[in-house]
Amino acid sequence: MTRRTFVAAAAATTAAAAPARLPIQKGVIIEMVQPRSLSYAERFKIARDAGFEVVECYTTPDERTAEEIKKASEATGLPITSVMNQAHWKFPLSSADPAVVAESVKGMETSLRNAHFWGADAVLLVPAVVNEETRYQDAWTRSIVQVNKLLKLAEQLKVVITVENVGNRFLLSPLEFANYVDHFKSPWLRAYFDVGNVTSIGYPQDWIRTLGKRIMKLHLKALDPPAPGQQEGRPRRIPVNWKEVYRALAEIGYRGPATVELRGGDLEYLRKISSRVDEILTGVA
Repeated sequence: MTRRTFVAAAAATTAAAAPARLPIQKGVIIEMVQPRSLSYAERFKIARDAGFEVVECYTTPDERTAEEIKKASEATGLPITSVMNQAHWKFPLSSADPAVVAESVKGMETSLRNAHFWGADAVLLVPAVVNEETRYQDAWTRSIVQVNKLLKLAEQLKVVITVENVGNRFLLSPLEFANYVDHFKSPWLRAYFDVGNVTSIGYPQDWIRTLGKRIMKLHLKALDPPAPGQQEGRPRRIPVNWKEVYRALAEIGYRGPATVELRGGDLEYLRKISSRVDEILTGVA
């Protein structure tokens, strides 16, 4: 073997061993782009300059603001991938109060119409909140009734409702989350999986493998190790094994975006976050 042949063979072996970058777009929630006094046009430009490829926006009832957001997206070439519904915490679908549920439904309808207007294909929904007033079984039953009603508008607008796992004391295992999604038997209801939200109760890679093709959207947080001396009384956060998350996403063939949900910051800060996401998506984290 000549030296040239040896070098070429070694390079080929190294390339074969190196993990491939996952075909996943990097996303950022537009509210992370600061200062918030800037126009949406300026904030979308910062997001683009930081290396992000898609943006997630909040529910926007004001038509002028919604139009401003759409123009900013078009001008920068940054598509809006999803809408984060804003009414589900203060006005949960699982409430026993019809007035509260009505406000929740109204908020989701606005979110769905925002998504349709902006060209986004999904709306994030926290489907229920379990608390002292709402039993787990009631949260399950009530939310299913209301989500079924919302699915009619979702299908009409061609926007998927993606339910997210979050600190709402609901859908506390990957098996239960999968069962909840499957219950609807609808292509307009899928999962929005948040990697960081399960680190106090399980392992993200396990949830990803269990949910599989049900996952349409992905949130990234917990990008840094847990802080020493975590606040007493709070659930201990398990450090994320990002290489296993990478492998799990590759196994299920995930092709949606990975949107960071962290504290906000300026261009320099966002570039660092963007670079960190690159590490995760290339399997070197």
